[in-house]
Amino acid sequence: MTNPRNNLSAEFKAEDHRFMARALQLAQRGLCTTMPNPRVGCVIVKDGEIIGEGWHERIGEAHAEVNALKAAGDKTKDAKLYVTLEPCCHSGRTRPCTDAVIAAGIKRVVSAMTDPNPKVAGQGLALLESNNIKVANGCCADDAQALNPGFVKRMQTGLPWVRVKSAMSLDGKTAMASGESKWITGKAARADVAQWRARSCAVMTGINTVLADDPGLTARIDGLERQPLRVVLDSQLRIPENAKLFDRPGEILIVTTINDISQHKKFSNSNAEILVVEEKNGKIALSDLLLELGRRKINEVLVESGALLAGAFAQQRLVDEYVVYLAPRLLGDDGRGMLNLPQITQLSETINLEISSVRQIGDDLLIVARPKIT
Repeated sequence: MTNPRNNLSAEFKAEDHRFMARALQLAQRGLCTTMPNPRVGCVIVKDGEIIGEGWHERIGEAHAEVNALKAAGDKTKDAKLYVTLEPCCHSGRTRPCTDAVIAAGIKRVVSAMTDPNPKVAGQGLALLESNNIKVANGCCADDAQALNPGFVKRMQTGLPWVRVKSAMSLDGKTAMASGESKWITGKAARADVAQWRARSCAVMTGINTVLADDPGLTARIDGLERQPLRVVLDSQLRIPENAKLFDRPGEILIVTTINDISQHKKFSNSNAEILVVEEKNGKIALSDLLLELGRRKINEVLVESGALLAGAFAQQRLVDEYVVYLAPRLLGDDGRGMLNLPQITQLSETINLEISSVRQIGDDLLIVARPKIT
């Protein structure tokens, strides 16, 4: 028996890519609703035609394969199944998808990538193959990986995927010297930020940003069923009880080094949880915090903060992706920079990035970049 986990060099036909592209489109529909589960899409094909489609819509509900099989009805015998992630073979909130695929009489399964969950990790494809179903893995693998960066990273390392979002002027400033920053970018860019928040499991900021801007940090999108967890790094518990965060829907996690129940009590009537962590060099240890968020099944974290916290993430090489909105305006020499990086003194110490996309959002540019792997 071949090992489907290693079958990444399989020859795929044009129709395989076409049907997998459709499955990826379907998976995108769960971008803001499936967490902490992965976004997965599936199509069932017979005689060259799609007879059933489905995607994982939200946690606790049927997976993509089951929804597609249900849509196909009684036509599934000897059909082909295209899915963006290897079918699961373990029971959780739902039954194994492999059971449904086998029972439906599917003759061939094409998956985009192996499930990084150790409970699956190739075993789902192996089980299908042992039941005389032809399997092929790796069709549109890069696109499937890009759809679930946080889920993949958490399963492999225990850590969430970290994005640092910034809005800055053409001369690299995120605020005036006074701290004034509303609004550097235009309305279209601010609406786009809501999409990043909506797809994130958590939005993180520092107490200085809360005190200066009093943000709500919610994703203001019509019809959105859930809000990301809002994480505030507040080592000395300075957050005001009347902060806008507490008036907005969704859960809040206040991270502090103050282990004093009497100080915690002032938040007892709010929707906030107090997480006490150890300090390192007088500050919250970011790597330890990310491990804790990973244990809480947080896949993607969007950091929206000032230069100090964003710079700390960059200095410690904890950033997976930078999301930067560039506004066509100049703030001058006294403006505040995007990142506080005082330890970089020569070119050999610089953080090199690879730009993955550039597009115009209203009057502004959106640049997405990732640390360059050398």
